Formats: sequence, structure tokens, C-alpha cells
Amino acid sequence: MQYVHLGRSGLRVSRLCLGTMNFGPQTSEADSARIMDHALELGINFFDSANVYGWKVGEGVTEQIVGRWLAQGGGRREKVVLATKVYGRMGDWPNESRLSARHIKRACEDSLRRLQTDYIDLYQMHHIDRDCPWEEIWQAMEQLCREGKVLYIGSSNFAGWHLAQAQELAKSRYFLGLISEQSLYNLLERTVELEVIPACQAYGIGIIPWSPLARGLLGGALSPSTTGRRASEDVRKDIETHREKLNVYEQFCRTLNAAPATVALAWLLHQPAVTAPIIGPRTMEQLTAAMPSLDLTLSPDQLKALDAIFPGPGGAAPEAYAW
Repeated sequence: MQYVHLGRSGLRVSRLCLGTMNFGPQTSEADSARIMDHALELGINFFDSANVYGWKVGEGVTEQIVGRWLAQGGGRREKVVLATKVYGRMGDWPNESRLSARHIKRACEDSLRRLQTDYIDLYQMHHIDRDCPWEEIWQAMEQLCREGKVLYIGSSNFAGWHLAQAQELAKSRYFLGLISEQSLYNLLERTVELEVIPACQAYGIGIIPWSPLARGLLGGALSPSTTGRRASEDVRKDIETHREKLNVYEQFCRTLNAAPATVALAWLLHQPAVTAPIIGPRTMEQLTAAMPSLDLTLSPDQLKALDAIFPGPGGAAPEAYAW
């Protein structure tokens, strides 16, 4: 396994991050535990979750599954860089969502209880809260860090200007601020190359791409499947929309003698500022299938060929659209 620093921090994480979103809704607790055990055996030390995963309001189903696994001991907690998130609705009352200081405090304590740990390595804001001032957010996060409940702060789904705004205020408060941003990023969806990635590079924020396989479209979507995401109606519609590109892409992957999912993950690992794509396996086979991406080196010509199939926005703004 390869390890890199998460953003400008001294924290070292594996180049693949284990996403746990399927644990509970799609994958049984027993299978989830086996997947987490095998991830550690493979050297994956970066696990990502969220308090809303499990999709039962207020229950934190996935965090509970991860927590019971951590509680088995055997060095599990010591080996894992544990990440979770705050923002989503955890109840029906007015202050049970978003990023008020009140909700941040309560949500963190609830996540700690469900995860059966006394600290969270990376506490991520799941979305921007445009109605909450950064002074309030940073004050709440600083308090959690002082108490030792949180070690590092990250964001998710932020715009480039949100990152700049957050970091400038954090700097004025002599606070480390953000070390990571979790963004939608894959060969099909490259909007973040305009503003988010340049902002992350400027501020030393590591990119953690979610949906690296574009809901399975980049994982060999043209092969028949009656299960998983590719069987859903909306994904089938996306396959038809992108069929021509996907056909060229899968032919290109065959010339590399590599699975489409391997190429998609390897492409992300070649991109500036990317720390670790999030793989969210439903099965053990999906976990092990992600590993060859770490050993696939794409040449400049091969990267250009992928750009030709899936053109990005043209690079960073404003040069992407102006002189």
C-alpha cells in the first residue's frame, strides 16, 4: 500500500479510502466487518463514514456498524484514520441539522458514541451552510479540537470560494482549518478542475474524490448487470446518454489489459491534489478489484487519450474559458 500526507498535514493515509456508505443499507453487518478486516489486511488505513449513512433519520446506522467493529479491539482503532461527517438531518427539530455550533457539538458527541471511540481523526462538514457564519463554525470546531474529540477538520461539496473564505478566516484565528475536501470527481464529472482543485492546491487541502466510478458507469457499465447500481433505471438512462463515450472508453481499457474500474481509479490517482479516491464496496470482490489501480501507471499519451474521450472543462478558471 502507498501512503501520502492528507493535504498539508502530517497525517499519512492510504491512497485508497474505504467508504462505508453501503454498510447497512446494501451490505450486512457481518459482511461489512469482513470487508473492514480485509481492508486493514490490504493496508488501507483511511475509513470514511457519515452520521446520516444508513438513511434512517437520527440512527446513524453505518456509524454504529463501524463502531461495533472498532470495539472488537485487536488494534483496529489504533490502525484506522477514522473520518465521519456532520450536516445532515438527524431529527425533526430545528437545530438537528446543518452547521450551527449547537448542532456541531451534539452531532460530534453522538458520532463518538455510535463509533465507540473518544476521538474522530477527520471531522468533515458534509455540505456548506450558507446561513451560518464562519466565526461560529470555527469556534465550534476549535472547541472540539481543544477537547481532543476531533483532530483534523475537512469539508465536502464546497465550492472553491468557500474553501478560500474558510481558510482565510481560520488563518486569522491561528487555526489550521481545512486539510481535506471531499468532492464529486471522476472522468465523467470534472467540474472541480475549474475552481475547487486550484483552491485546494493553493491552500494545501487534499482532494478525496467521491463516486470515482460515476455510480458504476466507469466500471464496465456496458456489460450486462441485473444487480447493483447499474440495474437501476436512472443509471441505465445515464448509460444510454453516455453510451458512445463508454464504448470508446471500454475499448481503450482493453488495449491496456486493465478493467475499466482500475483505469478510472488510476486516472484519479494521477490528478493534482488528489489524496485518496473513496471506494465504497458492497462486496469483498469490489474491494479487492480496486487494488490493481495502485500499480497502473498511465503514460502522458494515455492520459491524453482519456482526456479526448472525457474532455474536462479545459483546466483551471479563468484560463479554461478566458484568455
